[in-house]
Order: sequence, then structure tokens, then C-alpha cells
Amino acid sequence: MTPQTLFKSLALIGLAATSASAWAHVGADAGSHHGFFTGFTHPVTGLDHLAAMLAVGVWSALTTRRLWLAPLSFAVLLLLGALLAQAGAVFPAIEPMIAASMLVLGLLLAAQVKLPEAAGAVLVGAFALFHGAAHGQELAGSGALAGMVLATALLHGAGLGLGLGLKRLNIWLPRMAGAGVALMGLSMGWSLLAN
Repeated sequence: MTPQTLFKSLALIGLAATSASAWAHVGADAGSHHGFFTGFTHPVTGLDHLAAMLAVGVWSALTTRRLWLAPLSFAVLLLLGALLAQAGAVFPAIEPMIAASMLVLGLLLAAQVKLPEAAGAVLVGAFALFHGAAHGQELAGSGALAGMVLATALLHGAGLGLGLGLKRLNIWLPRMAGAGVALMGLSMGWSLLAN
């Protein structure tokens, strides 16, 4: 990848991160999304969810031997968070926690921090509860939740594949992608503070 292409890619990520309309979180349509297809497409409609799920996979591929542990933790606790939210559990500060997850996951990826595998799984799982709560307040029905979990697993798989490929090719590209995810988290946090 040429430096010009890399710069353009990072610029596009930065521009997308500044748009508050890209977030696929709780709004006036809470609980109005039904069906498998809606659930399947929901995780990719918000750039923050998409980036977080890919970042978990890439980070896991680059830093752990049991590649599947952190992505599995994220997917399971994402579903748990959605189910708890649908059951009426109140999660405080969903949006700030999602912004924090973006910042932390981005920094972990940028620095390629190697945590003990169980600690990494717990960390990403804790963040996944909040991502799940955001989705759970918008999705209704088991079909929608099944679609959401399948899309999440596929995004994690894509992140793992991307991470394994990048591990062999270029050490700086995943670091820059992690910095982009962290900047998205900062942008989202800044947007929340401004409102």
C-alpha cells in the first residue's frame, strides 16, 4: 500500500468518525427493528460497532495464541447485553461506554498490547455488554438477535483473517488502523460531551 493510499484511507476514516449520524444506537425507533435480516445488517450500520468488532478480531490475531477467545467473549456478552436490555435492565452511560470501548480497543491495537488471554476476553466482553445493550434496545425478536450475533461472528472472523494477513505483511498498518479506531472513540466521546 502506497503512502498516498494509506493517507486517503485514514482521512476517510477520520471524516466518517466525525459524523454523529453514523452511530447506530438507541433512538426514537427503539425496539422497532424485527427479523433476521435487520438484525444481521444492524451491526454494520454503525461505523463504531463495525470498527469495534473488526478491531477485536485484528487485535486478537496479532497478540494472542488462542485467537478465538476474545471474539467469542465479545459475541456471547453482546448477546447477553442485548437480552438484558430487552428484559428491562438499565445500563448506565451506554454511549460513553461505547466511545470508551472504541478508544481502548483502538489503543490496544495501535500499541499491540499483549494481555493475558483471559484478561483480554474479560475486557472486550465488558465492553460488548454495552454494545449489546445498545442493539438490544433497538432490535426485537429472536430472529433479529440471531442475525446480530451471526453478523458479529462474521465481522470478528474477518478481523481475525485481516489480522493474520497483516501480521505477515506490515506491522505499521494495524497500528495505524488502531489509531484510527481510537480517534473514532475520541470523536464520539467529544460529540457526546458537546451535546
